[in-house]
Amino acid sequence: MQSVSTDGGTARASTQEGLGASGPDALKSALIVDTEKVRGHLDEVVRSTVEQTLNQLLDEEADRVAGAGRYERSEERRDTRAGSYRRKLQTKAGEVELTVPRLRKLPLETAIIERYKRRESSVEEALIEMYLAGVSMRRVEDITEALWGTRVSASAVSGMAQKVYGQIEAWRNRRIEGRHAYVYLDGIWLKRSWGGEVKNVAVLIAIGVDAEGYREILGVAEGTKEDAESWRTFLRHLKERGLCGVKLFITDKCLGLVEALGEFYPEAAWQRCVVHWYRNVMTAVPQGRVREVIAMLKAIHAQEDRASAEQKATLVVEKLESMRLSKAAAIVREGVAETLSYMAFPREHWRCIKTNNPMERLNREVRRRTRVVGAFPDGQSALMLVAARLRHIAGTKWGLRRYLDMNKLTAMATDQTMTAAA
Repeated sequence: MQSVSTDGGTARASTQEGLGASGPDALKSALIVDTEKVRGHLDEVVRSTVEQTLNQLLDEEADRVAGAGRYERSEERRDTRAGSYRRKLQTKAGEVELTVPRLRKLPLETAIIERYKRRESSVEEALIEMYLAGVSMRRVEDITEALWGTRVSASAVSGMAQKVYGQIEAWRNRRIEGRHAYVYLDGIWLKRSWGGEVKNVAVLIAIGVDAEGYREILGVAEGTKEDAESWRTFLRHLKERGLCGVKLFITDKCLGLVEALGEFYPEAAWQRCVVHWYRNVMTAVPQGRVREVIAMLKAIHAQEDRASAEQKATLVVEKLESMRLSKAAAIVREGVAETLSYMAFPREHWRCIKTNNPMERLNREVRRRTRVVGAFPDGQSALMLVAARLRHIAGTKWGLRRYLDMNKLTAMATDQTMTAAA
C-alpha cells in the first residue's frame, strides 16, 4: 500500500513539478500558433473559394446563353457546349484559373472576361504612365500591389514595359485589311521636354469605318508639327499598310492636310468639320451676336440637299453683311462649300460624317490619360502612351458596336451606276 501511495504521490508530485516548473510560460508555449502557416492556409482557402465561385458563375452563364444545362434536353435550347479553355485571372485573393466554356454557335462574353480585358489594358497603361512619370521602381512595386493585389518587381515592370512597347509598335504597323469608305483624321498636341525646354509635339490619329460599318483605329504616328510634310508622311504610312477604298475624309482644315490628301487619295472627297468651321466663323462675331449667328449657320446644314444649302448660305452671307459682320460673311462665303461634301452621301450617314466628333471623343479620352504625365521626355514616349490608350479603346464597345449601316452607301453607289448607264 505504501508503495502504491508512494508511487501515486510521486506521480502527482511529478506532474505538479512539471507544471510548477514552467507555470504560465509553459501554457503560453503550448498555445503558440504559426501565424504564417495559418495565414497561408486561409489565403489558399479564400483563393480556392473565389476560383470555384467564378467557375460556377461561368458555367451558369453558359447554361443561360445556351438555354439549357450541359446535358439537359430542352425545347428552349439554343446552343450546345463545345469544350472549354483555361485562362488565368489575377484577383485580390490571388491568381485563379478559370475554365471558360465554349459554345458551338453563340458567343460567350461574360462580365468576368470583360473585367479581365479591362484589367490587362489598365495594367499596360499604368506601367507606361508610371515609367514616363519617373516613378521609382521601389514605388512601382508598392503601387502594383495596391492596384492589383500582386507585387510586381522592378525587373518585372521593366520587362513588361519593354514587352508592351513592342506590342504597341506591332499594332501600330499592322496591315490594314479591307476597305474603309470614311476616314477621320486629326492631331492631338502634347508637351515634351526638349533641350531643357518644354515644347509641343503632335500625335496624328486616323480612324476609319469599314465595309461592315465598324470603326477602327487605322493609325497613330508622331508628327513633329501638323504641317504638310507630317501629314504626307502619315498618309504614306497608311497607304503602304493597305488603306484603300476611301470615299470621304473628314478633318479640320489643318495646314497642308488638304494638299496631302489630294496627293495620296485624289479620288476621295474632303469634308471640313462643320463644328470647327462654326468656331472659325465665331472668331469674327461679337459675343452678343453669337447665338443669332450660330442659328443662321445651322440653318444652312439643315437643308435637304446641297443646292438648297448653297442658296441658304448666300442668304446668310447677305444677312451678315447687313449686320456689319463683313469678316464673318467672308469666312462663310469662302468656306461653306468645304462643309457640304457630306451631302453627296446617304442621308442616314450625314449626322456622323459632317463633323469630326468621333475623333474629338477619342482626343478627350487621350488627354485624360496624358494629363497626369505632364511633359513627356520625348515624342516617342508620348506616342507610346497615346497608342496604348487607343489600342485599349479599340477593344471596347467603341470598336465592337456597328457605327453605320454601310448597305446604304452600297445601294446609293448602285443607283448612281444604273443612272449613269441609262
